[in-house]
Amino acid sequence: MKYEHTALNVADPVAAADWYVHNLGMSIVRRAGPPTHMRFLADATGRVILEIYNNPQAPSPDYPNTDPRSLHVAFAVNDIAGERRRLIAAGAAPFDEITKTPAGDLVVMLRDPWGLPLQLVQRLEPMA
Repeated sequence: MKYEHTALNVADPVAAADWYVHNLGMSIVRRAGPPTHMRFLADATGRVILEIYNNPQAPSPDYPNTDPRSLHVAFAVNDIAGERRRLIAAGAAPFDEITKTPAGDLVVMLRDPWGLPLQLVQRLEPMA
């Protein structure tokens, strides 16, 4: 068995996918029209896939009120302070300040323009 993707039900998948493409370096690898407007997004490696869609039969989770420590989408970065500033300028909302973990990694939480929690992490040693 091999991991394929994680799916997030959002209110406006077309706008969210466009924001992720323009601001997080993702690319659309598959799409569908109504009613779901599904977008499969690949990260820069092409190995990690995030599905953003809207299922009209199920309400989107209350992402703006979800604690980022319970659910978040994480992105590895090389310049956490610069990326944080850039994403805030692009419409993300800050959640907290950059902190250092006991292992020495730098982490910070933001919310995308629709409230979905995002984490930026600058690791001393890459995870993958």
